Formats: sequence, C-alpha cells, structure tokens
Amino acid sequence: MDRSDKQRIEGIVQRILDDFGDDRAINKTDLCNEPDKTAIIDVIDKLMKILYPGYYSDKLYKIYSLKNNMSVIIEDVIFHLKKQIMIVLRYCKKFPELTDAELEDKAMDITYEFMDKIPQIRDYLETDIQAAFDGDPAAGSKDEVILSYPGLYAISVYRMAHELCLLDVPMIPRIMTEHAHSVTGIDIHPGATIGKYFFIDHGTGIVIGETTIIGEHVKIYQGVTLGGLSTQGGQKLKGAKRHPTIGDNVTIYSGASILGGETIIEDNVVVGGNTFITNSVEKDTRVTAKKQELQYKNN
Repeated sequence: MDRSDKQRIEGIVQRILDDFGDDRAINKTDLCNEPDKTAIIDVIDKLMKILYPGYYSDKLYKIYSLKNNMSVIIEDVIFHLKKQIMIVLRYCKKFPELTDAELEDKAMDITYEFMDKIPQIRDYLETDIQAAFDGDPAAGSKDEVILSYPGLYAISVYRMAHELCLLDVPMIPRIMTEHAHSVTGIDIHPGATIGKYFFIDHGTGIVIGETTIIGEHVKIYQGVTLGGLSTQGGQKLKGAKRHPTIGDNVTIYSGASILGGETIIEDNVVVGGNTFITNSVEKDTRVTAKKQELQYKNN
C-alpha cells in the first residue's frame, strides 16, 4: 500500500466517523441499551426445544436425563429473556421513571408470566399440528409436520411472540416473528389474534397484519394477504382495526387478498385463488374470480 492509498483510506474512515456525529436514528450506538437480536433468536431456538422436546432437544441427552436437561434450558431461557425484556422496557412510555432495580423486577415478573403460558401455547400447537396433518394429504405423519413444515414453525414462533405482545413487551415479539418471516417467507404480526386448528399450507408469501382476527379451523395457502386497505395515514392509524376478521372453518386459497378492518369473512366461507376482497362475505359462501380468458397462438 503506497502513501496515497493510505491517505485516501484514512480520509474515508474519518468521513464515515464524522457521519456518526448527529442524532439520526441510524447513528444510535448505545449497544448496552439495545436488544440483542442474536440473543433473542437463541431464546427462540431454546423455546422450540421446550415446545417440542422430542424433536428439537440435543440428541446427546438420553431420555432419562430429559428432566435435568429441560430444567437447564428453562432456566437459561428465563435468564436471557429477562435480560432482553429489561432492555426493551426502557422504550415503554409506562415505565419512564423506574430505576434499574425496578425495571429488573418488572422484567422478571413478565418473564415468569410468559413461561407460565408455555403449557397453553403447547395446547394450541397440538391443534395446529392436527389441522396440518388432517388438512394435507401429502403429510406422511405428524412427525413430518413438526420437523419439516415451515407453516408450523412460523405459527409456533407467532404463538410465543403473541403472548409476549399481550404482556405489552415491546420490540421482542416483532423481532421473533420477523426472524420466522426471514426463515419461512411467512409474515405473521405478533399482534394478530389466531384461534386453534390453524393450518398454513406451503406458506411462502403469506402476510397476516397486526389487527387481523382469525377464528378456528382456518386454512390458508401460499401468497395470501390479510392486510390493510391503505397505510397512508401512517402513525395516525396506530390502534385502529386495519385488517380483516376471518370466521371459523374458512379456507383461503393461494394469491387471495382480503383487505380492510371492516371486512368480515364469516364462517364456512371458501375464498378462491387470486381474488381481491374488500367487502364482507356472508357465511356459507364460495368466492371465486371469473375465469380468465386464455389465448393460444400457433406460429
């Protein structure tokens, strides 16, 4: 490296460092007070071992040591999740005056409440596994569903994140579901409400918005969007019902878009592929798009 290269590199380094000097969001460098995305993903991995002990647990442990092994994993999750929750609670407007000790106590209480929900989460997931097995003739076994279906993975992470969302934990639930999104291509907002026996088939490209409400025994195929009509209002729309409500025993085929907070798809509806729906649909209805006209030209 000659002298001119060294000077140019030093100049580039200095200009970049100078660019860190203002208060733009992109410049935040307070690492100790930011949630650790890697640590949160590690918590997800350990929680999956708790949800599905026979499938995700380390194979090094024998069945007779499962109890001791699980105790270690649970304690590890409690420690690291509490640490991350304590960090993000600083973002809550409800706790601006709490001391570090008070924040730690609050984070500990939330962590315990979440961990107490694990049996309930597993109860819901058992129904989701059953729905996937019953609803997919290609499923060879429930083991196959648990180990290979991206839809079940996305639902599993969502159900954990949703409980944290109900406990008013900021940031972490979204980090969790966006991790699942990056892995599976399925985007479920942790604020959505989803009933039992939920089945996502194939899954790639599915979007389920924050205020979506989904009943029980609902099946959704790839490319479905349950979204808002418009986000032009930006932050002014926060808290408003922006996404549709889906009743019980509804099937939504690939490529369908159902939009709007006032849009209600009632029970026992079948929504055909590539439909675009912005109005409510009465129960026991089948909605299909008019068949496109195909043209064939023979040279």
